[in-house]
Amino acid sequence: MEHARDLTLLPKAHLHLHFTGSMRPSTLLELADKYGIRLPDALTAGEPPKLRATDERGWFRFQRLYDAARSCLREPDDIRRLVREAAEEDVRDGSGWLEIQVDPTSYAPRLGGLIPAVEIILDAVEAASRDTGLGIRVLVAANRLKHPLDARTLARLAVRYADRGIVGFGLSNDERRGMARDFDRAFAIAREGGLLAAPHGGELTGPASVRDCLDDLHAARIGHGVRAAEDPRLLQRLADRQITCEVCPASNVALGVYKRPEDVPLRTLFEAGVPMALGADDPLLFGSRLAAQYEIARRHHGFTDAELAELARQSVRGSAAPEEIKAKLLAGVDHWLEG
Repeated sequence: MEHARDLTLLPKAHLHLHFTGSMRPSTLLELADKYGIRLPDALTAGEPPKLRATDERGWFRFQRLYDAARSCLREPDDIRRLVREAAEEDVRDGSGWLEIQVDPTSYAPRLGGLIPAVEIILDAVEAASRDTGLGIRVLVAANRLKHPLDARTLARLAVRYADRGIVGFGLSNDERRGMARDFDRAFAIAREGGLLAAPHGGELTGPASVRDCLDDLHAARIGHGVRAAEDPRLLQRLADRQITCEVCPASNVALGVYKRPEDVPLRTLFEAGVPMALGADDPLLFGSRLAAQYEIARRHHGFTDAELAELARQSVRGSAAPEEIKAKLLAGVDHWLEG
């Protein structure tokens, strides 16, 4: 039997981590106490909340919990703490590169406006990267539930700060609402400004939402994308174009997209040649971080260490990291496997 190497020592890139969702549960409780905020019982029970978001009622509950957690981030120090701790957790899990996703409009009201919010977030990222040694960049995400004009404003702002660490532009929230093509101009602005296009698709709805992201938004990466497994032709298209899917196994199970960890189609995607970057999505709500996603691949899908190393390589190749950092991480993956 193969010796199972320590997955926290496997160098990897983390490409799907949401801002508030990256918070430590203990930090959430401390901040809620600091501001006198009464949190829903599901966030104070000491274990991940029971969620099922495959219907709109369940998704609304998930969003309500997320919004309650976000309401505890009120001052620049809170933002700095969140990013620093997210970086520390990633380093502990073997991450050498993190692209954290944020919709700054959600934080702007408490931080003095949209531009101050972006600058506070970017300052926090720079400080956390310096303090932990982790390469960190930002992916700005528009909200499907808001007007496409708001997304254009965000895209222009993201491009404006590309030299400060914003590397990509996304589209999040319930993909059953808002057509991808409604946001095509925002994504064109982002792409023309040199940003990577990485919208969510293929999570709560099927393969069609992945195709929409490719056809209408010219996605270079897909947030989630697991439902592409239901369409062999789409899988082939993703493989041929080497479009990385940011797959979040624990999140998929927690939100009811799949019933069990072994039902997440990791093998189907992997064997079809679709690149994957395993991600934790929202550890605060789903209860597991980056290395645990690789453990799911090992334990529930029989991925060998050589295959897990290839998953790590795919995450690095799919990232926006500079070539010298990619080379260093890829060499580290080889060293982990040889060791």
